[in-house]
Amino acid sequence: MEKNSNIEMITGDPKKAINKLSLPIIASMLLIFANNIIDSIWVAGLGPDPLAALGYITPLFMVLVGIGNGIGAGGNSLISRYIGAENKSSANNAAIHNLILGIIISIFVAAILLIFLEPLLKLMGASSVLYYAIQYGQIIFAFSFAVLLPPIFGGAFRAEGDVKRATLPIAITAIINMFIDPIFIYVFGLGVAGAAWATIIAHFLSLAAMLYWMLIKRDTYLEYNRESFHNDLSMYKDILVVGIPASLEQLILSALTIVVNYMLTLVSGPIAVAVYTAGWRIITVGMLPAIGIGTASISVAGVAFGAGKYENLRVTARCAVKVALIASIIVCILLNVFANQIAFVFSYSESSAQLEPLITSFIQIMCLFILYVPFGASAANVFQGIGKGTISFGITAFREFILVLIFSYLLGFVFNMGEFGIYCGMLLGGGIGSLIGYAAIEWYISRLIKGAKNDNEAIAS
Repeated sequence: MEKNSNIEMITGDPKKAINKLSLPIIASMLLIFANNIIDSIWVAGLGPDPLAALGYITPLFMVLVGIGNGIGAGGNSLISRYIGAENKSSANNAAIHNLILGIIISIFVAAILLIFLEPLLKLMGASSVLYYAIQYGQIIFAFSFAVLLPPIFGGAFRAEGDVKRATLPIAITAIINMFIDPIFIYVFGLGVAGAAWATIIAHFLSLAAMLYWMLIKRDTYLEYNRESFHNDLSMYKDILVVGIPASLEQLILSALTIVVNYMLTLVSGPIAVAVYTAGWRIITVGMLPAIGIGTASISVAGVAFGAGKYENLRVTARCAVKVALIASIIVCILLNVFANQIAFVFSYSESSAQLEPLITSFIQIMCLFILYVPFGASAANVFQGIGKGTISFGITAFREFILVLIFSYLLGFVFNMGEFGIYCGMLLGGGIGSLIGYAAIEWYISRLIKGAKNDNEAIAS
């Protein structure tokens, strides 16, 4: 199989591959979430109600992002396994199937979200800020293909080790959105709707750049042309076998946010939701190093699995956890030290000043959550890389929908600890679940290594 420098990198030393792939992914993710935070900062200037409205839309938006990332992970897994097996023609074909599937899914998802937007918001308890939430949500979901397709196409770029093209357009989009947000919100006087328009316009630029590289310039390792395409339903299935569970993982996380919003509404009302919306975005930024390293491990694990190099698979999982944990400890310390300063940017206006001490306390408590992410994220992404998305989904579902919710409900309501109890429950359930997930991937890789060893002994005898 012909190789370029990117292919040589992802098929070589797993540690070097993870380090090289991780940094651009983390940088682009930081810009993306910084963009989301800046969205909240600008909207916070409109008052607590518009900010709370974003809190109710955020879980639905993250479902959208999760579907894009999930299908992208499915394409990444399949393509990288073909690259590991040195089967470029099938890798090309899988990349085109990934493109087609992304377009189909983006149309379907947009229709569903638009149809059920208002009932979902009411179900989530957003009645008091429904006007603002619908204003923002209708624009975002009407043009959701611009949000969905870049991470799907990015999965193919990461599979061939071209992490710059997977991340650069998305990073530039985030920067542009930061600058045009206040123009649409305040200069044009569009308010919450202006934040939505700025987000969509910026995402169009990312999509246009990727389509240009793939279909016009055509200088990628993977080839997107009619000659490389041979319709194969099994490829759609293989992408979805990883993509659907990976998407559902984000759906679970978003559903968890919806439930947490509802519980907070019961104990404290919209103010608690506004605090959670702002504070959780900061915590999410703190998770990015671990998530970025985990995302990089999908390609490396897929290549190792496709080549039958199971020891490299073990190195991939352990290296991802080690590097991510070191980074997460540093981030956790920084967030704790600078919690007051960070909280201020969400409470700079007179109408939102009351949120500052509440957001500060939230960050200082929930920054501990970041320490668990390296174990859960690395396990989930390695499982996805080897095509075992259902296992990853099962672990995530058990952690978030059983452990986190049970502990949050018990501490928040049964033990009458209110907001603090809900947050402690999230910490306790998330920590236990993440450690269980990492134990599962270590056990699974050990089985693969043992099975390969037995096969070799049987052949030798």
